[in-house]
Amino acid sequence: MSPKSFAFVGRVSTEDQQDPETSRNWQLARAGALIEGHGRIVAEFFDIGQSRSIPWKRRPEANKLLQLLRDPNRGFNAVVIGEPQRAFYGNQFGLTYPVFVHYGVELWVPEVGGPIDPDSEAHDLIMSVFGGMSKGERNRIKIRVRAAMAAQTKIEGRYLGGRPPYGYQLADAGPHPHPGKAADGKRLHRLEPDPVAAPVVQRIFRTYLTGAGVFAIAQRLTADSIPSPSAHDRARNPHRSGTAWSKSAVRAILTNPRYTGYEVWNKQRKQETLIDVDDVALGHQTRLAWNAKEQWVFSDHLAHEPLITRELFDAVQRELGGRSPKTSGRVTPRRKHTYIYKGMIIHEACGRRMQGNWNHDKPHYRCRYPSEYATANKIDHSPTVYLREEQIDGPLDVWLAQVFAPEQIERSLALLESTQTQRNPEAEAARRLLTEHNRKLATYREALEAGTDPQLVAGWTSQVLAEKQATENRLADMERQPVEHSPMTRQQIRSLVDSLGGLLNILRRADPTDKHHVYRELGLKLYFNENTRTVIAEAPASMERKDLPGASRAPHR
Repeated sequence: MSPKSFAFVGRVSTEDQQDPETSRNWQLARAGALIEGHGRIVAEFFDIGQSRSIPWKRRPEANKLLQLLRDPNRGFNAVVIGEPQRAFYGNQFGLTYPVFVHYGVELWVPEVGGPIDPDSEAHDLIMSVFGGMSKGERNRIKIRVRAAMAAQTKIEGRYLGGRPPYGYQLADAGPHPHPGKAADGKRLHRLEPDPVAAPVVQRIFRTYLTGAGVFAIAQRLTADSIPSPSAHDRARNPHRSGTAWSKSAVRAILTNPRYTGYEVWNKQRKQETLIDVDDVALGHQTRLAWNAKEQWVFSDHLAHEPLITRELFDAVQRELGGRSPKTSGRVTPRRKHTYIYKGMIIHEACGRRMQGNWNHDKPHYRCRYPSEYATANKIDHSPTVYLREEQIDGPLDVWLAQVFAPEQIERSLALLESTQTQRNPEAEAARRLLTEHNRKLATYREALEAGTDPQLVAGWTSQVLAEKQATENRLADMERQPVEHSPMTRQQIRSLVDSLGGLLNILRRADPTDKHHVYRELGLKLYFNENTRTVIAEAPASMERKDLPGASRAPHR
């Protein structure tokens, strides 16, 4: 029997409590031991930072493997994994393995001792058990972690990470109490008053109790040229303009109990919801959701220097409650609408992304900068700016079709061909490991500067440097070898574009959700100028900018 060519599949995430390099190495070692004497591994598909609960189609590397299965020239005829619990979660095996069987690709698993027999009920039962064990293990990890974090907050008052609240900055609090994490250079942190921002927080609380509203406070701070939280900390907020204080920023400060000196945890939770209730196989999406205040966990004692007294904070909360509009407690269900250009339209006057808004039974995009941010910075902005989706939908489709028109086809082909890169999965995995090596070295330097024993740091550093050198040597060898999967030729791209032309003809009749994904993959950006009533479309994939006529400014409603 001729030796087989294997593709290795692995995965690691933060919930696995291992660094990517260590996890990859032991999974690869188990896979190599299983196939010894039967063949060799010729390709790797290792997902980093992907939870086991995410289906294979949504894991970048695993999805690449699934796509390659249908290619007869894929370069391998079998797949091997290092541990079934990391590869399959819940019922994922039952949803994935039939694809392997369909294309005649064997799946080797250490716990089975070789390839899975598609006709064996025992093998199917074993893999189902491992999927259930994987799900149970993830749930147990979540319970243990949450219980530990609650205890650390309540009993120790420990700072558990995240960006510090405006008014505070991070200070070193000594080595991590866990010996293993301390050996890795990790240290604890605590909050201490920011000498610039702390007085601003105190001013906000005092001013609010004088009767000023949140918008009035935002106006005064902006007028006094006091940088907003995003402007004060540009390193963490490069995506925000920072031009003015917003009402939401002032309100967030007024409602944050951490300014009283007590640590608070569990204000938010990660909530998993089905992506599509009609297609459970797509899995869940995780979003942050607010917990009820009764579920917040407070430290039993002061954890950091308070900026305000508990009495002042309580007085502000009573005032906030008294000024808030009264509600009946009834929750009105909100209809979910699809916006094709969600997150793609930028209002040129303020540089903010326009928000989707359903108006008169039609999708619109609006910008309400003056009602959300202080206007003391003199930005020339209408109270509310509206843009109807239908005004840009048609012209945009026409422009995209022109990119692949006969007179533009050669230029577009040249651009597409020139922007391709040769991909080597093994080399990419090595580059990710180099990034992890450099991160560790930077952590060790910080530990040394913070006062950690130099001899201890030297031992850590020498080990990582040796691993980094080995990774660099392996990467250099791979870069000298020819890449198996070459970029598409111009003729191959032309064939693809010909089929794409047919798709563009039905783009106007396509489902809005599908169009949103197409435009997002193109990197489409739209810039709306309310004065000239024009939209400029820009797609990096085509390297063109185009004025779209027909956009208009609607009056305030």
